[in-house]
Amino acid sequence: MKRFLALSLIIGLFANFAFAQLPALTKKEIKQGWVLLFDGKTSAGWKNYRGNPFPEKGWIIENGVLTTEPAGKGGDIITEEQFSNFELSLEFRVTKGANSGIKYFILPGSNLGCEYQILDDETHPDAKLGKPGTRLQGGLYDVIPPKDKKDKPIGEWNQARIISKGNHVEHWLNGKKIVEFERGSDAFKALVAESKFKDNEKWSTPAQTPILLQDHGDVVSFRNIKIRKL
Repeated sequence: MKRFLALSLIIGLFANFAFAQLPALTKKEIKQGWVLLFDGKTSAGWKNYRGNPFPEKGWIIENGVLTTEPAGKGGDIITEEQFSNFELSLEFRVTKGANSGIKYFILPGSNLGCEYQILDDETHPDAKLGKPGTRLQGGLYDVIPPKDKKDKPIGEWNQARIISKGNHVEHWLNGKKIVEFERGSDAFKALVAESKFKDNEKWSTPAQTPILLQDHGDVVSFRNIKIRKL
């Protein structure tokens, strides 16, 4: 009996450790230049997009995961550091009917920028708005629809990657490239002219950017947030 209890305790300890595992980089990733943007324990390196400190309410940090509270009104958060040529990688998990996003090339003093859409395509009404397909998960919000994407079911973790080098930008979802564009090109300008950003000449133009995680009033979680400069 004692042996069984001891074994059960060991199993329980390992289970708790796995559940609460914090983000970490491998030796290979460190050599490649990757750095963590979220340590899994604190809000270090993040602040409110208006420049205020990280919100006291609205975002929960627990077990290596960063989660928006339902209607918590924490507001969008951005990294304190800015980037130009970069590869961003993170995992995200949506709840039913949720809407959020990852933004980059943010206009100074605002939360307006290019957005990697995060959305429950099946039930959120935003999926059917705008030019067909341009508001689906993984797309460049309201501008470019994702191509041949494969989402994980609601409640499971998806992997997002954003690669930006010069004016070339790519969106990846679960290991597959689904969006590709050249900022400033004639083709890109034509797409923007058909979007809600058509009257904002500076949209998508900054040379450097913080990374923004959107609080849209729905429950969405993020983990393993890392970036490397290219």
